[in-house]
Amino acid sequence: MMELSALKQFLVVARLEHLSRAAEELRLAQPSLSRTIARLESELGTPLFDRGGRLRLNDSGRIFRDHVERALGELDAGRRAVAEAGGDGPGVVRLASETFLTLSGPLAAYKRAHPAVEIALHWSPPEDMARRLRAQEVDLCLASQPIPAEGLESVALFEEPVGVGTPLGHPLAGRTSVTIDELADQPFVTAREGHWLRRLLDRLFAARGLTPRIVCETDEHSAIADLISAGLGIGLAPAIARRSATQAPVAWIPVDSPDCRRTVTLHWGAQNHLPAAARLMRTVITEWEWEAGDGRGGLRPL
Repeated sequence: MMELSALKQFLVVARLEHLSRAAEELRLAQPSLSRTIARLESELGTPLFDRGGRLRLNDSGRIFRDHVERALGELDAGRRAVAEAGGDGPGVVRLASETFLTLSGPLAAYKRAHPAVEIALHWSPPEDMARRLRAQEVDLCLASQPIPAEGLESVALFEEPVGVGTPLGHPLAGRTSVTIDELADQPFVTAREGHWLRRLLDRLFAARGLTPRIVCETDEHSAIADLISAGLGIGLAPAIARRSATQAPVAWIPVDSPDCRRTVTLHWGAQNHLPAAARLMRTVITEWEWEAGDGRGGLRPL
């Protein structure tokens, strides 16, 4: 009989594909974790990992992982549904996103309207979002780039152009538009790999056989405008950033490319039972006036 603890441990090993790191995250001794995985493989009658040089989840392991994620997700959903039916507190909503700057408005409005609800925010790269929704680790995901749609429902919140931010004295600052080719030799300040802003930059340049000259990459996305204003380089920024108040004086120039855009989409699991708190959050986000704003203020990349 498979134990829940063993299944949870398997999921960590499957995600990290590394026994020692998984043991460290789980706070277990590595030999104990190895024995747990070996017992699971013995019960199933097949290896779950390839062990040639480096631990890799094999086809059987991926099939088992998907079933385990769904099973544990259903157990957690059942627990939450029982708590909701019994009126056990105001509830919790779990929201994952690549950035929470975009969500600051609706999150503030939601918290004002439902102050007792606990909001659990999770940063998540887009490649993990579909899995986390299907496993019911989170209720809602907000993505600025495409994610696998199988088993998910979604609504597009808004689409907007992405322009280039430059220092006010930059030669491009007075332009009405700029092409990617004209940006080829410019120094870029951008986010680290995986963030939608960086992926868009890499994709735009790769489509033209170019590589961006990156002089600064950072996890502190709110600092990008300050670094641009300081003269370290230029950087991509969405149109919504122009409505964000900031002290950094930065010019924003449209990019002459139909691909230089982002679509922000809210996702949830098609088969998931969303608790009342999450349904309310979904309503607030989908009905938010995303295009509202006076157009003033500085530039703050999201």
